[in-house]
Amino acid sequence: MTASHRPGPPDHPAPAGSLDSTAQLMTRITAQLSSQLGHLAPGGPRRRPRPRPLSRPAARRPPTLVAVAHGSRDPEALRTVTALVDRVRALRPDLPVRLGHVELNHPLLAETLAALHGEAVLVPLLLGRGYHIKRDLPDAAAAAPHLSVRVAAPLGPHPLLAEALHARLAEAGWTPGRTPGEAPGGLSAAGVVLAAAGSRDRDSAADTARTAALLSARLGGVPVLPGYASGTGPTVAEAVRALTGRGRGRIAVASYFAAPGRFATQCAAAAPGIAAAPLGDHAAVARLVVHRCEEALASAPMSHPAVTVGV
Repeated sequence: MTASHRPGPPDHPAPAGSLDSTAQLMTRITAQLSSQLGHLAPGGPRRRPRPRPLSRPAARRPPTLVAVAHGSRDPEALRTVTALVDRVRALRPDLPVRLGHVELNHPLLAETLAALHGEAVLVPLLLGRGYHIKRDLPDAAAAAPHLSVRVAAPLGPHPLLAEALHARLAEAGWTPGRTPGEAPGGLSAAGVVLAAAGSRDRDSAADTARTAALLSARLGGVPVLPGYASGTGPTVAEAVRALTGRGRGRIAVASYFAAPGRFATQCAAAAPGIAAAPLGDHAAVARLVVHRCEEALASAPMSHPAVTVGV
């Protein structure tokens, strides 16, 4: 008989891909165990170091607003500008606010600038373009090379000054309307003299004339003529006579001065009737100081040690 032969089970080798997958799996497991064991120390688990916080840049120091007053021997002048500076601080508590004087009072502007660092904006408490604006303030800024300085425009002309002048006239008892029984256009019709310091600078005279026009508009068309304590323009007395010649008999003097002083007193003495107080620390003036500072800061980057704005 022929012996029968049963074939054995066929030999099926494992696919190479399966071995590779197993090897890769073992490699990953080994790597994970090594990573976990690496954080263990003989005394217990090792703490991972905390990431260092990102350093923040130092906060930029705000510029200092330097209110620049003229100065006066009248002790009331210093009290008045100090009160105005206090109002400005209340409006912008985020800004350092300092006071400096061109002359006669301390602190002088040079003393104020010497104590500052960083950036400063000089806001003149002056009412028009003239020698102090064009020469004294830029020279003071240039003499402080440790600072980046801007010189803002003078306060005037601006509608906020007309608002303050109107308020001072009203406080003194003046009204633009006719008195009871007064005939329209009669001798007692109202007129105002805008009393100012005066200057030989034509730009200064133009600024005062512009303020007179703003005040006239504010008063509903009442004529307002400039009169000066010095310079080449008409005096207050001459402006009063000019208004009288126009048929204006109820004439008041508006004091276009930042603070009391010799010129303000001199002009008030020439008033035929009501003489208003100087602008002083009126709220509208404080708002204008802040406006001039913000206007200067918005004009251009402080890339030069002394930059004059709006002059």
